[in-house]
Amino acid sequence: MQTDTFITTGDGARIVYRWDGDASQPVLALSNSIGTTLHMWDGLVPALARHFRVLRFDTRGHGGSSVPAGAYSLDRLGRDTLELFDALGVERAHFLGLSLGGIIGQWLGVHAPERIDRLILANTSPYLGPAPQWDERIAATLQAPDLTETAETFLANWFPASLLQAGGPVIDTFRAMLLAMDKQGLAGNFAAVRDMDLRRAIALITRPTLVIAGRDDTVTAASHGEQIAATVPGAQLLMLNAVHLSNIERPDEFREAVLGFLLRQ
Repeated sequence: MQTDTFITTGDGARIVYRWDGDASQPVLALSNSIGTTLHMWDGLVPALARHFRVLRFDTRGHGGSSVPAGAYSLDRLGRDTLELFDALGVERAHFLGLSLGGIIGQWLGVHAPERIDRLILANTSPYLGPAPQWDERIAATLQAPDLTETAETFLANWFPASLLQAGGPVIDTFRAMLLAMDKQGLAGNFAAVRDMDLRRAIALITRPTLVIAGRDDTVTAASHGEQIAATVPGAQLLMLNAVHLSNIERPDEFREAVLGFLLRQ
């Protein structure tokens, strides 16, 4: 059984992480979507760990990581990742991020290309403005008595109605992740998304990049994935028949795409 441990960042935050796979293999870092933990990757890790030393971590505000007060910035989330790499002696890694994790991946591709080998950006966007809608969400999140209503909204945005109505362990697992979140953690990360605009900067990404988008994604629209792929030089685009959590909805296609891209000579 793997155990989670943590590093402490320069601003005193705890970032929880977990290793899977053989230490002799190249490192592949996985970054979670907003509202989830490193366990969103549980189904994918066994296949990945056959080829890579898989590093998962809870983004600040999520899971076992610290929940600092106030607004977070994308710059801080990116530096959390680099500080984690530094603390663990990871000079370079492949990086796979979904949604917020993909936003962090874009930041790393722009600001720390020397630390990234191959980059996979799944169900993500370079810009999710305008800001006032995020201010409203932040205020509503902090004022709500709990995250019950928020959790159901997230689930409806993440999964097709048929999967949601059928319920079962997968939906229960993701609902539990959302309900366990600290309201401040969610609001802090909403602020990071509110303030980010990478639409021009991602043209600077030089690392081999695969963009995975969901045809029916209502959070980060298919057009956002197309925009990233058109802007990042040489990027490949894979469009899946999926909503937002394409790794859960289309696990076989997602896994084959990731392994195919990372293992290609």
